[in-house]
This record gives sequence, structure tokens and C-alpha cells, in this order.
Amino acid sequence: MKDFLKELIEIPGVSGYEAEIAGYIANEFRQHCDEVVTDPFYNVYGIKRGAGDKSNPKVMLAAHMDEIALMVKDIDKSGFLRFTNIGGVDQRILLAQEVIVHGRDKLTGIVAVMPPHLLSPEDASRAIEMKDMYIDLGLPCERVKELVQVGDLITFKSPLVSMLGSFVNGKSIDDRAGVVILNEVMKELDKLVYQAEVCCVATVQEEVGTRGAIISTYRAEPDIGIAIDVTHGDTPDASKDDTYAMDKGIVVCKGPNMHPGLTERFLEIAREYRMDCQVAVSPRPTGTDARSMQISRAGVPTILVEIPLRYMHTTVETLNLDHIKSVARLIALFIASLKEGWQEWLRY
Repeated sequence: MKDFLKELIEIPGVSGYEAEIAGYIANEFRQHCDEVVTDPFYNVYGIKRGAGDKSNPKVMLAAHMDEIALMVKDIDKSGFLRFTNIGGVDQRILLAQEVIVHGRDKLTGIVAVMPPHLLSPEDASRAIEMKDMYIDLGLPCERVKELVQVGDLITFKSPLVSMLGSFVNGKSIDDRAGVVILNEVMKELDKLVYQAEVCCVATVQEEVGTRGAIISTYRAEPDIGIAIDVTHGDTPDASKDDTYAMDKGIVVCKGPNMHPGLTERFLEIAREYRMDCQVAVSPRPTGTDARSMQISRAGVPTILVEIPLRYMHTTVETLNLDHIKSVARLIALFIASLKEGWQEWLRY
């Protein structure tokens, strides 16, 4: 599980450019699925067929594979790269980051600005904006222009780091951890008898508008949707109203984006098996794949399950690995509970 996450976060998969990581995920899914399909946008569908007939539900699980990143916007006369962002990059963390520029070759660069010694006191005291930063490849301009062009992608160099206990940190754990959960759900289902058809989808372009979830929900035509993503873990400087404990279980969301009956049934399964859950209140459409799953086609009753994650959209996103195993087990148990009469849970 940990090795799979480590491999995933080191493979580039910028929103809109997910071909490479989609291939890797598809190969992993094939070990546990009856069928694996990749669509023209590189959503990856891993299908497992249960023991039931067509009267049993089709359940779609979605976790996005794409990551936030940067893109080359200009090459100046000295060979320094100007850049813009793809997705919600926090510009506060950019200075002094190591990056990989995906040109003709993979080139290591650093994000830099003028050192504070050369700034006026006024400039030294203000925050540096992305437009004032540049990437230094350590190459002469002629060589840079041979290897790099405007529009090339730039990803962060930040491998998975093991911390004390079950905590890890690195880039793109949002939401490569969700893709690992999909894979773990498949393994858990192999231990159970279940009736539903299960379609685990590693979705694309979530970070730029949950586009992959729209496409894949139309294709999969599920009766029930389960979106898997991350939410904000607790830190000393953040409000407890907006964050969740890193050691008290997964987070299950309630609100108009989620189906009340199915959500309550999911929490009942958690209570039955004595699995800890925290409850989040989301009164508005969420910023996850659940938003698009719910309103695709004629509408899909949807559950949103989230894992607490510290320092979201940085290069040191921090996760408790224990949650991956527990949430995969819980989702598999919920799917196994979908038997004749499951439609009653849609009434609340």
C-alpha cells in the first residue's frame, strides 16, 4: 500500500496531462479487476462484477489522479523560465522549491527570486508574487531554448517521506491516496460476497473543475456514487470548525451534495463494525468529484468520504496511512451490504 502511494506521487499526472499515470494505474487495477478500461480523457475504470443480477446496483467509486503543477509561460533572454499555475498552487510555498521541467528531457530547476540582501527594505518586507519568480535551470539561454518550450509542464520534486508512526508526507497525496484506497477496496472485496457491480474510477482534471467525474459518471451510469478525497487535518493555527483530527477516523460528509439515506446507512455500517468516523457538515456544493457525480445524467445518489490531510496543496501534504486501510474496509463492507431491497435506503 505504502509502496503504491510512493510510486504514484513520483509519476507526473498534471490536470489535463494524465496519460502516464493513467497507464500505471490501469496496470495495477488489472491485478484485481474483471475489466479495466481507459477512456480518451484517461479516466481509468476498474470493474468488478459481483454475484448478483442486473437488479442489483452499480456502484461507482471515484478518486482523482491529477495533481496541481506549473507551466512554462516564457523564456527570457538569460534562459530563466517564467511560469504560471495549473490548479490551486499556493504561491507562498514556491520559493526555493526544487522542480522538474518536462521538456525534451526532464530538467531539474529551482524556483528563485532576487536575494533579500539586494532588495530595498520595502521590497524585502512584502510577499513575493508568482509573477516575480522564475525558474533557474543552470543552463545557458541557447541550451534552455533547445530543451524547453512555452507550454511545457513543471512538477514539484518531493518524494514520499516516512514520519513517526503511520504518518507520511509528500506532494500529490491529494488525491493519489484516494487512488490507493480504490485499489485497497478491490482487495477487500475479494474477501467478501457482494451482489453489486463495482466500478472504481481514477478520475482526471478534478483540480481544474471535476471534469473527469462528469465524463466518467456519464459513461459508468451508476446507481450509487462514492467520492473519495481528502479534507483538512488539524493544525495548531487552524480553526477546529474547519479541520479534523488525524487520529480519530475518516470523515463522512453530510449536506445537500450528499444523499442523506445512503450517508446514514454508511455510518450505520461503520458503527456496526466499530470503525471510527468523524462527520463533516458541507452546506454548499463540495469541491470534490461528489459535486459532479451527484448531478450527472438524471442524478446519482452520492456519498462523500474524506481522509484528513495536513498542508493541502503543498509539497509536504501529510497523511495517516492507517486511514487508507480502514476506509477501504468500510467501503467494501458497505458495498457487501447492498442486497435486495437496497432502494429503501434512498427513502429518508
